[in-house]
Amino acid sequence: MIVVRDTITADTAYRYVCEGTALLWRGDFQNARQLLDAMARRVDRKSRKAMRTTGEQRSPADVFHRYRMDASRRARLLGMLLIELEPDCSIPLKRAPDAERAILEAFGRFGSSSVIPMREILGAIGAHEWRKKGVEIPFLEARVHPHYGVFSPIRREFVDLVAAAPLPSRDLAFDIGTGTGVLAAVLAKRGVERVVATDVELRAVTCARENIERLGFAGRVEVVQADLFPDDGEATKAPLIVCNPPWIPSKAVTSLERAVYDPKGGMLHGFIKGLSAHLTSPGEAWLLLSDLAEHLGLRSRKDLLVAFESADLKVEGKIDVRPEHPRVRDERDPLHVYRREETVSLWRLAHRP
Repeated sequence: MIVVRDTITADTAYRYVCEGTALLWRGDFQNARQLLDAMARRVDRKSRKAMRTTGEQRSPADVFHRYRMDASRRARLLGMLLIELEPDCSIPLKRAPDAERAILEAFGRFGSSSVIPMREILGAIGAHEWRKKGVEIPFLEARVHPHYGVFSPIRREFVDLVAAAPLPSRDLAFDIGTGTGVLAAVLAKRGVERVVATDVELRAVTCARENIERLGFAGRVEVVQADLFPDDGEATKAPLIVCNPPWIPSKAVTSLERAVYDPKGGMLHGFIKGLSAHLTSPGEAWLLLSDLAEHLGLRSRKDLLVAFESADLKVEGKIDVRPEHPRVRDERDPLHVYRREETVSLWRLAHRP
């Protein structure tokens, strides 16, 4: 690690981090932000060049793995520009923002002077603004407020599918991997009398509880920390079980990516296998899943159908929508050719007779 100030150039900084040297910033905060942006442009230029060559020569799975390698390298290199924090989480730099609240929300109190990557500080500040502003959910006629490290419900097609699918029951539902609690809230809004929402991450449980309380559904929605299904209490089976698992079977680079990337499809297969013990008969499980992994060659449709069959489940029906998120139209995205073919489905599963 070396100490650097405003005089360092982006080329020099980029060379240092590529060589494995971390940079402890002691200059102007806004200049550090500009330096980070300039370093990111250099990282991205190299990645785009490599992706063009990879795309011409390799399979979709190879292109994806190169894309993930570049994302990991990007996170590692940009994470080497460091900022020092005071024990109270303030930033002792000229033109530094008042970020104590954002840092405390994201990381808690350190209790001593600390160093942290500049990009993590910016991420915490951005998450704090999202938390204050919230994300508009038209069906709820309200906003959902994501916390740091909890995936924001910006992919509205998942919400719209749950809002429109015919309910098999209004008595009880489970929302597995609830995140912000948005799907649990949608079910309550549709008239489900009791919803048990689970998440393995304490951040998500806290976030979901706050959103459910703010939306006025605390009397009907219970949020509990659990790995997949509720494992104690009165409700261990339900006539409706909803799950929107991470849809790409790959390792996450950051904590936020755990909502998208699921190593070896562990959550997806755990959910499918667990349905026999937790879904009533009659009853339906709603599996919300993108087929992007199929287009990338990471999972086949046959693999998914075999998993259903192995769990003694039948497909009652499937509702498909085409996503409208910005990456579908972003031709600069290395995975654009695969994203534009993506379909998001609500699979209606039931016990096999």
